[in-house]
Amino acid sequence: MSGFKLKRNRIGVLTSGGDCAGLNAAIRAITYRAIQKHGLSVVGILASTAGLLERPVRFRELTLDNVTSDYLRLGGTVLETVNKGNPFEFPMPDGTIKDRSAEAIEGFQALDLDALIGIGGDGSARILARLAKAGEIPFIGVPKTIDNDLAETDFAIGYMSAVEVAVDAADRLQPTAASHRRTMILEVMGRDVGWIALASGLASGADVVLIPEIPFEMEKVCAHLRARHARGQNHAMVVCSEGVRLASGETVSQAYADGEVRYGGVSAAIADIIAKETGAETRVTVLGHVQRGGSPCAFDRILATSLGTHAVDILVQGKTDRFVVWQSGKVTDVALDAVAGKTRGLKLDGQMVQAARRVGICFGD
Repeated sequence: MSGFKLKRNRIGVLTSGGDCAGLNAAIRAITYRAIQKHGLSVVGILASTAGLLERPVRFRELTLDNVTSDYLRLGGTVLETVNKGNPFEFPMPDGTIKDRSAEAIEGFQALDLDALIGIGGDGSARILARLAKAGEIPFIGVPKTIDNDLAETDFAIGYMSAVEVAVDAADRLQPTAASHRRTMILEVMGRDVGWIALASGLASGADVVLIPEIPFEMEKVCAHLRARHARGQNHAMVVCSEGVRLASGETVSQAYADGEVRYGGVSAAIADIIAKETGAETRVTVLGHVQRGGSPCAFDRILATSLGTHAVDILVQGKTDRFVVWQSGKVTDVALDAVAGKTRGLKLDGQMVQAARRVGICFGD
């Protein structure tokens, strides 16, 4: 949809879903472009839709005085974020589920804004797109997720920073693995896709990479490791994604006190099998949320700046219901429906999978 016009010259921005490195760089880019080029006012909505549900609505004015170049280096999000509390299916204290979307829309309207830019992943895009449609809110989405599983974009904000963290961890684990003749298992995030695992395994020289897109057999993994040992390599590195499936076809997850069920812990089961089948001493490292934190890498700063400024420009042009993306080395935008709620997994004939196979990385298939 296109053709709307800014009337108040005042736009809102929020971050939604899990945090990652590069969010503040995107906020900075949106603020700078909106103010310096287009003379707009920018309002940061705090805690995403949760902030819109509070009364008074939680927000802060974003200006050239309080948004500085430090945002490029700052991890997390100064606007806070939430990855639960869908306003269409909001969990109430008494255990019931309530549709509070009208309240969120009223909260947006109370801020007297022309439009909204939402920085989020596929789940956030789906919810925000639905909210924008219900409230007739001009909306532009900006992709962020360490999982890199958003449709239509080659890269999402936060992904490369998470990969850098994983590669650094692998680089630190390999010398101690060699010193003790151990097999190290490094478990990384990624949910149902293996982008982080494959990129970090390829960059760090892992012997085995296990990803959700490729079903694997532990017998083949162990045979590969035994063959490496037979050729004189006294240690090994296995990188696995948290969402890989065991031979039974099941994933490993944990239930928490807040009722959420999250992936995590599959590496321990894999390590146990490797130890029994190969005789190698094994150790497990689960990176978890360290992949989300810290200062963004240079690429994520560049990506966030490119996507954020483009989001502002297309809003001013009168575009809405669009998602800004990075395709083939440049920024463009696609229909929101092409991204919202969709997942992009690794292609088995893709460049990274083929490169990994060419250097002898085992996928267990």
